[in-house]
Amino acid sequence: MYRCMLKSKIHRAIVTETELYYEGSITIDADIMEKAGLLPYEKVEVFNMSTGLRIETYVIEGRRGTSVICLNGPAARTAQVGDEVVIVSYVWLDEKELSSHRPIIVKMK
Repeated sequence: MYRCMLKSKIHRAIVTETELYYEGSITIDADIMEKAGLLPYEKVEVFNMSTGLRIETYVIEGRRGTSVICLNGPAARTAQVGDEVVIVSYVWLDEKELSSHRPIIVKMK
């Protein structure tokens, strides 16, 4: 049996931009992506702490050192600049992998 487990979480990131007229996704600073173990085009969920909205999208690599968290396309309608968000990814693990699994948590505040 496989279980879907938390792989990584970027906790309390601040939305720095929104770009409505762009292909849908979330742009994340490459440094932050690396810390969280995220890859370009990886599926993530974004939880908006300011509004309670939850969305699914995929990651686009942003420029290193910019701290960019930009919701693009339709996702831009789910947040405003300054909103706090939690960004999570998951992994499927078999029973043998569960005991050694530890998710990556990146605290932004």
